[in-house]
Amino acid sequence: MLYIRHAKQIVTVSGSNAAPRVGAEMSHLNIIECGGVVLEGERIAFVGPHAKAEAYVRSLEFDRRQALQIIDATGQTIIPGLVDPHTHLVFAGTREFELGLRLQGATYMDILNAGGGILRTTEQTRQATEQELKEAALMRLNRFLEYGVTTVEAKSGYGLCTADELKQLRVARALHAEHPIELVPTFMGAHAVPTEYKASPESYVQLLIEEMIPAVAEQKLAEYCDVFCEKGVFTPEQSSAILLAGLRYGLKPKIHADEIVNTGGAELAAEVGAVSAEHLLCASSHGIEALAAAGVIAVLLPGTAFYLMARPADARGMIDRGVPVALSTDCNPGSSPTMSLPLIMNLACLTMKMTPAEALTACTINAAHAIGRADRIGSIEAGKQADLVLLDAPSYTFMTYHYGVNLTSTVIKKGKPVVLGGKRIRSKMIVSEEGWV
Repeated sequence: MLYIRHAKQIVTVSGSNAAPRVGAEMSHLNIIECGGVVLEGERIAFVGPHAKAEAYVRSLEFDRRQALQIIDATGQTIIPGLVDPHTHLVFAGTREFELGLRLQGATYMDILNAGGGILRTTEQTRQATEQELKEAALMRLNRFLEYGVTTVEAKSGYGLCTADELKQLRVARALHAEHPIELVPTFMGAHAVPTEYKASPESYVQLLIEEMIPAVAEQKLAEYCDVFCEKGVFTPEQSSAILLAGLRYGLKPKIHADEIVNTGGAELAAEVGAVSAEHLLCASSHGIEALAAAGVIAVLLPGTAFYLMARPADARGMIDRGVPVALSTDCNPGSSPTMSLPLIMNLACLTMKMTPAEALTACTINAAHAIGRADRIGSIEAGKQADLVLLDAPSYTFMTYHYGVNLTSTVIKKGKPVVLGGKRIRSKMIVSEEGWV
């Protein structure tokens, strides 16, 4: 058992396991001032004010109390482990040269149509071995962990052929088994039309539907199916066909919608019952209303808009209209090469007018809903998985008050410390009666 005591603030974000928070609910964090958390195995056994936490510990049987390990969180804030619901984690190579092209006026689609962007990464990913992909993704996961991220969604989409899409997903499965961070796999063979199908995109759509999706489902390599519904990529009609094919094989739909131009992607997400619609920089007012009515989660990516020097999504309008909003890094090699979810929260406040409370909700319980894990992660409640982050800060607001500063001190995953003093644990730590040393 582990007892974290004397925390200045515990931000529980409790009470929203059945549905994501919307509207004013996104500001209700259910904060405990001066409290403690008791962990037993992989679960949270108790959370409450200091006096009640002390009483709970005293009520334990003698042997259990003697075995209790202690972390002193004096002056610190405890938040739920952060959840990133949209990443392109597994890939090879880098695309740093694209920044210079964009600074000279090239757009995202200009670079893609010239064979760069996703197609460039596809070439490098196809050439990489599974071990090479795994080693590269492992370094990214380690950085995520040190920023307080304990669960990530991982999309494929840089193989764009059956063998290499399956390769990416196998790497994600291996990392899920070996790394403290949990990975939630999404098949995104519909990330772009590969070069060899440029003259016949419909043939690639058929390959996705008739070969790739059945293979992914047969090998149980993904939970979700995603598609890039965008002008010059996949039309709404093609996107619908791909997502409905995924549904027939048990893959829940997600959709990259209305990122570059408005194609009606938000409306399509509502129509097919997508779990989430992602990006949404150019979503129409009608599309936002459709998302709210259907309860589709808007996964917004302010880091991508920032890096592409584009206008961000209308988070304020979405929240005010009742759309549940989550946030993500969109970690990828071209348009958002970052693993810092705290930075994304800062950008959400400064560029999309979200409040610090809304940003934290969007990176915890709402993000957990976006990947179907809200019953076990995303909040600090008795019975839920013990995924916690201790911040070197007296309040959660310090995360968005600072920018470019990592306040993460300790990360606990499934009841075990995996980051201490801001550094990932590489060997077993020694525990004394006074705490971790």
